[in-house]
Amino acid sequence: MHLDAHPVLSAPSPATDPLWQNPLGLLLESTGEGVFGIDLEGNCTFLNRAGGLLLGWDPAEVLGRNMHALTHHSHPDGRHYPVEDCPIFNAFREARPCRIDAEVFWRRDGSAFAVEYSSYPIVDGARVRGAVVTFVDITGRRAAAEALQRAKDELEQRVEERTRALSAALGQLRELAAYSEKVREDERTRIAREVHDELGSLLVALKMDVNWLDKRLGEQEARALEAAQDMRTRMRCKCQNMSRLIETAVDNVGRIITDLRPSILDHQGLWAALEWLAHDFLPAAELALDWQMDVPDDLALPEAEAMAVFRIFQEMLSNVVRHAQASRVTIRIGAAQGQLCILVRDDGRGASPQAFEATDAYGVMGMRERARHFGGAVEIVSQPGQGVRCSLCWPLQDKEEPDDSRAAV
Repeated sequence: MHLDAHPVLSAPSPATDPLWQNPLGLLLESTGEGVFGIDLEGNCTFLNRAGGLLLGWDPAEVLGRNMHALTHHSHPDGRHYPVEDCPIFNAFREARPCRIDAEVFWRRDGSAFAVEYSSYPIVDGARVRGAVVTFVDITGRRAAAEALQRAKDELEQRVEERTRALSAALGQLRELAAYSEKVREDERTRIAREVHDELGSLLVALKMDVNWLDKRLGEQEARALEAAQDMRTRMRCKCQNMSRLIETAVDNVGRIITDLRPSILDHQGLWAALEWLAHDFLPAAELALDWQMDVPDDLALPEAEAMAVFRIFQEMLSNVVRHAQASRVTIRIGAAQGQLCILVRDDGRGASPQAFEATDAYGVMGMRERARHFGGAVEIVSQPGQGVRCSLCWPLQDKEEPDDSRAAV
């Protein structure tokens, strides 16, 4: 068989293929997006193959038909979509392009799909001839976005629930700390009273007996026999030593009682207790004191609050003595505009702000928790080499009567 008996298959020439003769048609058919054009009446002038597949129509079937009535006649919920509100038609009515991703197009079978479309006017010279619309099915994208939003909402709800749980737990811990502090303060008061009433009284009675014995030995010494004089002298020395030891014990008992529960706080009030603490504590540590207090004579805090302020002030001074390496301390105490303000400033070595936020800064945390429990606040400002400025702000007005659990600090 001759080779030339078979027809030769060759690619169509651009000069003979109608598709090659219409590059715009080639472009429209090659894109995956749906594209259709409309005239000034909204009737279809062309529809590419991808658009026909998305809408369920053969392109030839929709030519000359109104595209709004065919594909855009209703909202997603089925309500009628007036053509006057259609953004697609505004493209040629107002020569204004648009891009919409919150609507639906309707298929031939009556089903709808989420769509993102753009409408641009077709301008010939100075005249608008119609509009061209490109559209794409975003059902999958919208479903993914909704799933992502649901996951986000669920995560936010869980975070909110956990936050509430943590806040509740933190509140319980603070109430527990407040209750523990109340129990500890009550125990201090009980021990101080027992030491004062029992041990203090016994030491005083013992000292009186020793003094009596020493006095009697002295009275009889002149009448004593020579042989017994040396023994009596030794007994008097023992009594005098015992008296000095008892005096030391009495002083130590007084100091312990003051540490447990300063009696001046109960007898003379908070302001006298603060002044006594500053003038007794700092000079003993060889620190110069610049003291100024200006509070109304009739100002008084409830017992639990007074004890909290006293303990915070005591911790401020203790920090200065233990850590500041200072030579001078300035203290200002005043009450104005419904607040009690206490400022303690030293000229010591200072520290970085992070040092006062450390997890092991228990003294600072204790001061802040005591103040926060009653609505107050402790602020500490410091830089290395610039000393420390520690201030307490304590609300005085419109205070509610604390319950038993809040009366702790």
